Amino acid sequence: MKRSNFLKLSGAAIAGTTVLPHAWANKNENQIQIAELEKHIIDKCELVDIDFSWPRFVGRNGRIDYHGQHKKCTVLKIYTRQGAMGWGLSDKKAEELFPLLQNKKVSDLVKPEKGIADGLDRRVDFALHDLMGVILNQPVFKLIGNRGPKEVSIYSGMIYLDELNPGNETKGLDTILENCEWDYNYGYRKLKVKIGRSGRWYPHDEGLKKDIEVLNLIHSSFKNRKVELLVDSNDMYSLEDTIGFLSGIGDISLFWVEEPFREEINAGQKLRTWMNKNGFEKTYYADGEANPDFDVCLQLGKEQIMNVFLPDTYGYGFSEWIKLMTTLKQINMLSSPHAWGDRLKTNYTTHLSAGLGNVCTVEGVTCNSDDIDYGDYPIVGGKIKVSDSPGFGMKLLKK
Repeated sequence: MKRSNFLKLSGAAIAGTTVLPHAWANKNENQIQIAELEKHIIDKCELVDIDFSWPRFVGRNGRIDYHGQHKKCTVLKIYTRQGAMGWGLSDKKAEELFPLLQNKKVSDLVKPEKGIADGLDRRVDFALHDLMGVILNQPVFKLIGNRGPKEVSIYSGMIYLDELNPGNETKGLDTILENCEWDYNYGYRKLKVKIGRSGRWYPHDEGLKKDIEVLNLIHSSFKNRKVELLVDSNDMYSLEDTIGFLSGIGDISLFWVEEPFREEINAGQKLRTWMNKNGFEKTYYADGEANPDFDVCLQLGKEQIMNVFLPDTYGYGFSEWIKLMTTLKQINMLSSPHAWGDRLKTNYTTHLSAGLGNVCTVEGVTCNSDDIDYGDYPIVGGKIKVSDSPGFGMKLLKK
């Protein structure tokens, strides 16, 4: 730049006029962040086993037997020579990647808005993003875009086929209402109800009838409390079962219908057509959680048949989600990354929402743990607020 032009820019800045285009400012900030990450060299990595629990025994869904209550997960801690530490959800096989991290600059492993480097995967993804946030003293959502809302709706993902739980024989469906009430009092205003009883645990017709009865019961109990209902049959319905269920619940509105059957273009088209003609035109069709066929799901998204894409927050990977969100926005398809299992994934998903936008709701998984401080992610009036603390804003209490 010529000195005369530099002086003109400087004078304009002094006068209070903004002279740097927004893109220049962002580029400059990005360069500063990368320079700071370059100062940190990976010193060591270690895996830690964590104990946590759900607030109640979780029973069967349409496909899987009892889920239980007391759980374990593995997290990865990454340290730098300069004294920073980041951690995140991982698994035992992460040790295979330790040689790719050791003695590397953090800037060579993860970058703002880009995610992790080629050759790395989800096993180190969350710990590296947390570490980046700690080093830069910024919450992850600001480092991946800061383009979404800081509060997003959240649903309880813990309403299962609980009438089948051991000891509930005499309570029957009342136990499901008790669990809905607990979740409502916790702050949820969306309740996802597991259906699909006809697939494995009941005779077919009896199971479908029971699913309809459960939905009607919950709706009747909560209809005056501004609660939205979602349903999930875990791929245990057929197209005919799904239409039969929706016909059976009549004019009860649903936020979404999840995993009615394995993703398939012809069946998806027929379901969406039926829904649009029979009072469910505003109900989302959500799918793609379990080993999805991406080509099929994205084609259904382009055709506005499947409305919400659900690959797992951890199973798919944080950095992969950053890339995928661009594609989903281009085809006008919403997302709600699957978070069932533990609260870590729920909190991670709020950063995807606040950072990238395009998340219609977050799966809430209520957890308790003496090993983790889950941080400042309040759930109030049906919404969860993302943490503003550095990284993911959670503390590992177990040494």
